[in-house]
Amino acid sequence: FSQILRFMRSNECMSLRDPPYEPPSVSELQEFLLADRKPTGHVNQVWPNLYIGNEVAARDKGSLHSLGITHIVNAAQGRQRVNTGPRFYRDMTLDYYGVEADDAIDFILSPFFYPTARYIRAALAMGGRVFVHCLMGVSRSATLVLAFLMIAEGLTLKEAVAAVRSHRDICPNSGFLQQLRSLDKASSKITSSCL
Repeated sequence: FSQILRFMRSNECMSLRDPPYEPPSVSELQEFLLADRKPTGHVNQVWPNLYIGNEVAARDKGSLHSLGITHIVNAAQGRQRVNTGPRFYRDMTLDYYGVEADDAIDFILSPFFYPTARYIRAALAMGGRVFVHCLMGVSRSATLVLAFLMIAEGLTLKEAVAAVRSHRDICPNSGFLQQLRSLDKASSKITSSCL
């Protein structure tokens, strides 16, 4: 252990002078997300081979086929939400992953961050095209894609929001933004010590 600590100090991985990283506040994120909004379509590519969309796009099998979608993440799975599921797509060659989430500020979506990120990363690694959707394609699905970009691509929350927002109008609810901030803080503790 002492050798590891000496190595880290010798390479200046841990600096006591640098202030701890602080993600933008929820209100700062909301201000950025609500400024200069532009209408987007039912589905948009927000990262190479990664798409976000709404229920209309999720039910349009022709569009999904023409986009070459191979994997679907339904962030609003369930009878009272977007009730598609594997049976809905049985006539297509698609892999399906469902998350039963409510678009409510008190809904804890963070337990789904890592499993969904692993699913998306595996799909992209095999050359797939992933479509992540919820009802409107702005809150639940956007939150899961932002978490993926932070976990798998190493982006900060601010970088992830800017990357996605340049292609699609998104607006995760304040509870989801707070959970993403917590993810960002936890990630920065791991990586900031070795920057």
